[in-house]
Order: sequence, then C-alpha cells, then structure tokens
Amino acid sequence: MTPLLLFASAFTTVFLLGIQQQNVIGRHYLAAAVTSLGIGTAQIFLWRLIPSADWIEIAATLAGGPVGIVAAMYLHPIIAAWLPVIWIATERKK
Repeated sequence: MTPLLLFASAFTTVFLLGIQQQNVIGRHYLAAAVTSLGIGTAQIFLWRLIPSADWIEIAATLAGGPVGIVAAMYLHPIIAAWLPVIWIATERKK
C-alpha cells in the first residue's frame, strides 16, 4: 500500500507543479492559488511517507514524477478547455 501512496503523492506533486507552471505562464491567478494548495497537500503526504521508505517505495516515488509531468503536459490543454469560466475569470486584463 505504501508504494502506491508514494507513487500517487509524487505523481500528484509533479502533476500539479506542471499545471502550476502553465497557470503562471498564462497569468491565471485564481487557478494558481488553488493549485498551490494542492501542491502543498501532496508534498505533506510525500514528506510524511518518504523517511521510512525502502527501495521499492523509493522506486515507486521516482516513477511518479515522470508520469505526473507527462500527464500534466497532456491534460493541461484539456483542463483549460473544460473549465473556460475559471480561466476567463482569472485572466489578467491586458
């Protein structure tokens, strides 16, 4: 169970960091603030689980990062299109 939790925590942390990068580039203030809360939560889980990790748990953690960033790169445009009200409401006026 712990390897799965570590994978999920690393995946979520890196996924949200990838989404956050796009939020910052796009100047989506509200989305960036909400995403920051998710990043902090995922990191707390990761920090609590990793100190006692064995090699399999470390491997699961390391696998979560690459999968998370690729998922973020693929899903960000889909998420942005699916939630246009949030993106429009948070865009800075030019």
